[in-house]
Amino acid sequence: MASASVAFVREHLRARLTLALLVLIPALFVIASAAVLGEFASALGGAVAGSSASALGAGWAAAFLAGALGFFQVSSSRDADRRLALAGLGPTRVAAARIGASAALAMVVSAAAFITLELSEPPLHPAHAAAAIAAFALIYVGLGALIGSFVSGPLEGSLTVALIFLVDIFSGPGMTDSGGVAALLPTRGVAELLIAAGAGEGSPTGDWLVVLLTVIGSLSIAFGAFWWAARPRTG
Repeated sequence: MASASVAFVREHLRARLTLALLVLIPALFVIASAAVLGEFASALGGAVAGSSASALGAGWAAAFLAGALGFFQVSSSRDADRRLALAGLGPTRVAAARIGASAALAMVVSAAAFITLELSEPPLHPAHAAAAIAAFALIYVGLGALIGSFVSGPLEGSLTVALIFLVDIFSGPGMTDSGGVAALLPTRGVAELLIAAGAGEGSPTGDWLVVLLTVIGSLSIAFGAFWWAARPRTG
C-alpha cells in the first residue's frame, strides 16, 4: 500500500511545474492575503487583521490546493484505480493508497504555506499554527474528493471547489459576525484555532479535539469517495 501511495504522489509530481505550483501558490497567497483579508473582514463586519489574518490566509492557501488535489485524485483516476483494484489490489487498498498520497501532498502545500508565514509574519503561536494549517488542508482533501465523486469534468470540478472555497472563506470566523449556517461550516473550528494562533492565544483542548474529529470525518469521506471510484462495476 505504501508503494502505491508513493506511485500516486509521483504521478502528480511528474511534471516539475506541478511541484513548483504546489510551493509557489501557497507562498504567493500568504504574502498577498493578509491585507486583503483584513479589508474584506472590515467590510463584512469581522475583525481579523495582522498576524491572525496572515495565519488564516496560510490555512486557506493550503486548503484550496489540497481540495483541488483531492478532486483530481478521484476524478482523473477512476479508470486507472478500477484496473488496479481488478488486478488484485482491491478497492480498499487502492482507497487507502489514495488517502496516503492525498495526505502527503496536503502536507507539502501546508509546509509551503507555513514556511512562508514564518518568513513573512510569524504567528505568535507557531506550533498551533502549523497544526491548524495541516488540519485545514486535510479537511479540504475530503471536500475535494467528495466533489470528485459527483463531478467528473476538470473545469466544472475545479470551479465547484473554488465556489465552496469562496463561500467558506467569506462566511468564516473573523470575516463576519454572523452565525446561522456559517457556524456549521466544517472549517469554522480550525479557522478559529488559526486566528488564535496568529494572535498568540492558546486554544482549549476541547477545540482541538473537535478539529481532530472533523479531520477524521473528512478523511473518512475521502476514503469512501476513493473506494467508490475504484470499486468493480457489475452488469
